[in-house]
Amino acid sequence: MSVRELVVLGTASQVPTRHRNHNGYLLRWDGEGILFDPGEGTQRQMLRAGVAAHDLNRICVTHFHGDHSLGLAGVIQRINLDQVPHEVTAHYPRSGRRFFERLRYATAYRETVALTEAPVATDGPLAVTPAYTLDARKLSHPVESYGYRLTEPDGRRMLPERLAAHGIEGPDVGRVQREGSLNGVPLDEVSEIRRGQRFAFVMDTRLCEGVHALAEGCDLLVIESTFLDEDEALATDHGHLTAGQAARVARDAGVRHLVLTHFSQRYPDPEEFERQARAAGYDGELTVAHDLLRVPVPKRR
Repeated sequence: MSVRELVVLGTASQVPTRHRNHNGYLLRWDGEGILFDPGEGTQRQMLRAGVAAHDLNRICVTHFHGDHSLGLAGVIQRINLDQVPHEVTAHYPRSGRRFFERLRYATAYRETVALTEAPVATDGPLAVTPAYTLDARKLSHPVESYGYRLTEPDGRRMLPERLAAHGIEGPDVGRVQREGSLNGVPLDEVSEIRRGQRFAFVMDTRLCEGVHALAEGCDLLVIESTFLDEDEALATDHGHLTAGQAARVARDAGVRHLVLTHFSQRYPDPEEFERQARAAGYDGELTVAHDLLRVPVPKRR
């Protein structure tokens, strides 16, 4: 049975707390696993969440600040220790290649897995598979940063009442799907577009074009909200978003489920992020993330 869900491994920003680990997020997408921004302690959080190295097919790093990348060393060594049998691909900003190499070879270990490096240098597609297209968009942060977006190809939903009206049944249903028409009846007449699901991951950034492009039409948007709205000037200065800014992005983009994360340790009440997001006018499904939370990708409409 296919599973599409987000497993939250950590939700703290620069400084971890007693209750929040550094960043780490696993997207399960059918039979694949994409690990985003493995901060310090990610390997242990994976253990607590029931995530194995064998579950990983891709690693996507938005930028090379420690809370988003210091866990790479442990995760990569665990992939090799467990001798993961399939290819694992790592995406990260090309400008930070020296940091990736230092983390990949931080200590001595035996390499047993072909880890493929596919650095990001520009906006656009990084990988195209039958199940999804993975794109990157540049963000606005003091160091080069990219957000990631996963888009499932559109499909077709057959309409039983239309099929019956045209006398199409049994094997002929498959024929009209494959051939595009049957006995003069076009496929469009007996089916409709089934929109592919969309997921985006937006970390450290100010408001910019890339944020809006990544969020557009998403079923599930994971986005940083490091600061509360009263500290918007501080957020902008440090290259971050507030809860209200993130919520307005989601509102304007038509996001179905908004996940806020990457919280500064200065705020003791996580419920305030939800209050400010709602005050900004976002009325979709809303989650203020906490460590080890699982968030399913919304079912198709």
